[in-house]
Amino acid sequence: MEELKQVHAHILKLGLLLDSFCESNLVATCALSKWGSMDYACSIFRQIEEPGCFEYNTMIRGNVNYVNLEEALLLYVEMLERGIEPDNFTYPFVIKACSLLGCVKEGIQIHGHVLKGGLKGDVFVQNSLISMYGKFGGIKHACAVFQKMDEKSVASWSAIIGAHASVEMWHECLMLFGDMSSEGRNRAEESTLVTVITACTHLGSLDIGRCIHGILLRNISELNVIVKTSLINMYVKCGCLEKGLSVFDNMVEKNRHSYTVMISGLAMHGHGREALRVFSEMLEEGLEPDDVVYVGVLSACSHAGLVDDGLQCFNRMRFEHKIEPTVQHYGCVVDLMGRAKMLREAYDLIKSMPFKPNDVVWRSLLSACKVHHNLELGEIAARNLFMLNPYNPGDYLMLANMYAKAQNWANAARVRTEMAGNSLVQTPGFSLVEVKRKVYKFVSQDKSQPESNNIYDMIHQMEWQLKFEGYVADTSEVLLDVDEEEKRQRLKYHSQKLAIAFALIHTSEGSAIRISRNLRMSNDCHTYTKFVSIIYDREITVRDRHRFHHFKDGTCSCLDR
Repeated sequence: MEELKQVHAHILKLGLLLDSFCESNLVATCALSKWGSMDYACSIFRQIEEPGCFEYNTMIRGNVNYVNLEEALLLYVEMLERGIEPDNFTYPFVIKACSLLGCVKEGIQIHGHVLKGGLKGDVFVQNSLISMYGKFGGIKHACAVFQKMDEKSVASWSAIIGAHASVEMWHECLMLFGDMSSEGRNRAEESTLVTVITACTHLGSLDIGRCIHGILLRNISELNVIVKTSLINMYVKCGCLEKGLSVFDNMVEKNRHSYTVMISGLAMHGHGREALRVFSEMLEEGLEPDDVVYVGVLSACSHAGLVDDGLQCFNRMRFEHKIEPTVQHYGCVVDLMGRAKMLREAYDLIKSMPFKPNDVVWRSLLSACKVHHNLELGEIAARNLFMLNPYNPGDYLMLANMYAKAQNWANAARVRTEMAGNSLVQTPGFSLVEVKRKVYKFVSQDKSQPESNNIYDMIHQMEWQLKFEGYVADTSEVLLDVDEEEKRQRLKYHSQKLAIAFALIHTSEGSAIRISRNLRMSNDCHTYTKFVSIIYDREITVRDRHRFHHFKDGTCSCLDR
């Protein structure tokens, strides 16, 4: 800037400031250089008697880059008021300003200006509109813009994939990426590939995630720490912990987020000791832990049943690293104690918290009470939950199921009546399974699949073989006042069992099966899957709402905890 100011002084001395070329370049240099100054650019801009479209575009772009978003929009309005017609370089940055500010109404108005100005065919402007509507959650509008484009660039595909990711339409992200690849657009942007990796992570789509990893390795000489961390997250959440560890161990540069993802991944897979080892390695590297890292560490101790280690880490966080525990940390410790049957201690900890416990903390206690059949503390936890959030159907169902387990049908009916009175409906359970790079979704008693007859035949065959191995359906969690035969029928066609049957039909002998579920796995499905793993000699990985379960040779990695 000092050298630029000297050049500016020479221009003034030589009387060249009235030269539009000099003025424009001075403004552009100040506004768009990383070392520039928007204040200095503005002072020069305001001295120009008749600024044109180029100068306004430069100032709008510079203000957006410096996140002076309101100023960028005001310059656009001023530009219109002076009768200067915007061009295809104006709109991408004006649209971006609306997007970052969340100005939906103004964004739609500017879309109208684009149409009136005859720029609906400009690919850069259209890409900006797609991204804007994606950030607003207006996925229908984003798709409408995309579909009307005569020519779609790689950036266009990236924008529409990103728009679907912003509203968590992960399956559609993968479908669009497939369409993009089929059109020969294999040179996807790095950010798009990271988005697709995120979609694979949410859907548990390991095969597609591996393909994306291969594309990255073929097209990018050195993956940066952000991409590698995304890959670790994908592998561990798709059930392939070994590959996630391999990527992590081969990273030359690791940051705190990389360690956090790895520790959390190990926690989900029940490898508590390994998570503590990685945490120690992080400290040895000189990286200071934060509250997010400690959530992963405490979760790892909880899933592995390491009560003493977990309590030590909790104290170390507070006293050694001076991190004030948040409600998340207390929730982890409550979960840790609950899994270890320390229900009274968990309740005392909740009462001693320095701030009001939230619904997550009470829900952890209620869940532990359900597992260990403590109706007294469960009722206390439920009452507090209903006061904090009376609109979560899962909480009512947990309490109703506890009453049903105790055969207290009157109270079970009362709770379900309250739930119905609040118009609450539980999200149906479903299971996702990936077969031949496609993800299939099943719900209980599902007959919507074209091959449902074959799947149901496979279920009969599986049950017949399982009975010879000693499997008996656990009807204790079918908490309805119906006879045993009805309970067995309800269990027989559970979504997880249908997904396993489908995978056994369509995958080669001995290959692994990976399933994702939106709810916690029942005891019956857990036992059933253990038997299937040994009878059919398959490794089966199931990711439920709480953790991963790796079934092999009739055992599970969770050790039935």
